Amino acid sequence: MQVDYEKHFESFFNEAADAAGEIALKYFRSGIAVDDKEDRTPVTQADREIEMRLRELILKRFPDHGIIGEEYGKENESGEFVWVLDPIDGTRSFITGRPLFGTIIGLTHNGVPAVGMVDQAFTRERWFGVADKFCRYNGKPVKVAPPRKLEAARCYVYLSSRVEGKYYDGFMELGKVVNVIQYNCDCYAYALLSMGCVDVVVENGLGGIYDVAGIVPLITGAGGYASAWNGSAISLSNMDGSFVAASSKELAENAVKLVMKYP
Repeated sequence: MQVDYEKHFESFFNEAADAAGEIALKYFRSGIAVDDKEDRTPVTQADREIEMRLRELILKRFPDHGIIGEEYGKENESGEFVWVLDPIDGTRSFITGRPLFGTIIGLTHNGVPAVGMVDQAFTRERWFGVADKFCRYNGKPVKVAPPRKLEAARCYVYLSSRVEGKYYDGFMELGKVVNVIQYNCDCYAYALLSMGCVDVVVENGLGGIYDVAGIVPLITGAGGYASAWNGSAISLSNMDGSFVAASSKELAENAVKLVMKYP
């Protein structure tokens, strides 16, 4: 079935992002209390409130749709349409006052990422994309950068205890090879990739599909490439914690190949 995702869903994405942003700004740089989850990742009241509000909006507008969220789990996850929510991606940035966090809202259709949005409320930046169709930044069309060789690439990777001792040396080696390396990216790095400011982003040890379901449509909509490290497409049934996005498939493959040489 052909679905006009832009026609049917864009206005709701904007409504949802507006609601999320209002909550995020209420708590940003406020000295908000921070809790640790079982996996020792931080979570705040902002994360919880945003996800609850988004769930309320979705169930009111699309009662037959499923939802997967980072904070409150799954409901009707086998539905034809499933919303995938990361209320505050980049909580470490959020709690330290750095405006590189964002709310990620994704919509999958038959298990495949179809529509995505990243909203940065503090800087008033919003990216909206439909997979393989288009990506827009604050309403204006954007594209990934022209293809570059790995040695000329501008690259983001995520380093933390999640990768310490596993591919850590590979990430360090990648940093030596590329032209520009930046660390600890979160969703903002992928948003920058979609508009040509970054060439490749490589991550491992991601927590779940909510980290990437809303990212894939932005990247492919802007003409880029996104997949798991083994090259398989991201879906609700295929998320192993690895993710690479780049301006070209060749660049993505070369970056991952280098990292995996140093497990």
